[in-house]
Amino acid sequence: MNESETTARELLLLYEVSRRLDESLDMREVVQPVLEALARHMGMNYGTLTLLHRDTGQILIEAAHGLSPGQFRHAKYRLGEGVTGRVIATGEPVIVPRKSESHLLLDRTGRGKSPDTAFLCVPIKIGQEVVGALSVDTPTKPESELQNDLRLLCIVASMIAQAVKLRRAAFEEQERLAEENRRLRGDLGERFRPGNMVGNSHEMREVYQQITQVAPTNATVLICGETGTGKELVAQAIHYNSDRANGPFVRVNCAALPESLVESELFGHVRGAYTGAVRDRKGRFELANGGTLFLDEVGDVPPAIQVKLLRVLQEQEFERVGDTQLIKVNARVVAATHRDLGAMVANGRFREDLFYRLNVFPIYVPPLRRRRSDIMPLAEHFLQLYARQQRSRARVFSAEARRRLLAYSWPGNVRELENAVERAVLICNSETIDVQHLPPALQALENESTESDNSLAAQVSNLERKLITEALRAAGGNITAAASVLQTTPRVLAYKIRKLGMDPCRFR
Repeated sequence: MNESETTARELLLLYEVSRRLDESLDMREVVQPVLEALARHMGMNYGTLTLLHRDTGQILIEAAHGLSPGQFRHAKYRLGEGVTGRVIATGEPVIVPRKSESHLLLDRTGRGKSPDTAFLCVPIKIGQEVVGALSVDTPTKPESELQNDLRLLCIVASMIAQAVKLRRAAFEEQERLAEENRRLRGDLGERFRPGNMVGNSHEMREVYQQITQVAPTNATVLICGETGTGKELVAQAIHYNSDRANGPFVRVNCAALPESLVESELFGHVRGAYTGAVRDRKGRFELANGGTLFLDEVGDVPPAIQVKLLRVLQEQEFERVGDTQLIKVNARVVAATHRDLGAMVANGRFREDLFYRLNVFPIYVPPLRRRRSDIMPLAEHFLQLYARQQRSRARVFSAEARRRLLAYSWPGNVRELENAVERAVLICNSETIDVQHLPPALQALENESTESDNSLAAQVSNLERKLITEALRAAGGNITAAASVLQTTPRVLAYKIRKLGMDPCRFR
């Protein structure tokens, strides 16, 4: 082959390699076609691309031509090991004119060490860093031709290096984004939690995310959940995180209004509309114009009013009681209920069309018993709030008080917890709120685990707690006397008491 033919062959090879590398950013997709191009243009029998894995220090075959998956799957090298390991360690290319004459070739792929085969291996570099090697088996040739093949292989290796660089950058970016995603999920409660709400449990983070999604819109929201879970706080968070934040937030408790006054409260009345209507009066919808109307306990709206409420939601207009003039209103409606409106629709006690009009974006606020990790943050928040208001010395909860707070089922949810802490602050005369400051329902709790844990460790811990409690009660809180009852030393008993978070003083 003359020089012009050789040059044409090289240019054709480099063109094909360049075209293949431009087809995809994924190196796995392009390296195999590149090796096949090398086989066609250089007449090589085998070709491998090996990469150094920075985490493990191992050199593994990433792609191969002419090898079965079983041959290259088990071919692993260390830096400096064999020809490939030495090339990656030194960054210098190597020519082995005859494989049978080299003691450095380890032949872990099982290709054999034929005397008629040469082995060429060149480094793949990104800057000054060697990230892998490109090697080929080719028929033995004169030294000059092997040098020319080596030069061509170095050019191809530099082109592959760019693909490796892009793949590494893409992988590192993917890892960075994954880590950022994990961090953002971990910080979701803090970053997106409305300022008026406390709690960072998984269940509440979902609520915060829903608030973030719906607040900027004008969609009608239906907040569901048991009494005392904080549905009004969710409504306030939606309002104050919306474009209507500077407008009014008007609340109406539909369950607290007599049926005869619901219509007047919602829509207003004109003078003389009924006995006692001595002047015109604006209703809650009109007062909420430009802001948000919060319909608390919407499930208690009488059937006759449900029709008019549906009209306002659909048409954004209404008439005052005793009037025929239409009043346009621009008020966003956020409704809340502890009732199962779906069941009420099925029983004919709530209009189906109104239910669907309210249920555009439902938010479920879970009960406190389903988010126990929020109990202590809420309790500590209320402690600080009422200690400041009452100018109380109370600052912390004792370990046993904390355990009782966590063990209680809180049927009244956050509202009951708030009342319990307020009561404790009022009657506490020290810096520490203890069990005797808590409501009777919490004082009556048995000394048992806060969760239903049947493990051996939990049962042993519960038994120790009961035995120590009985001994301390009999000894009037005296650790030495209690240790004598339990036939142990005061030092061991004191350690157990600290481990279980108990307070001997409450038995005196």
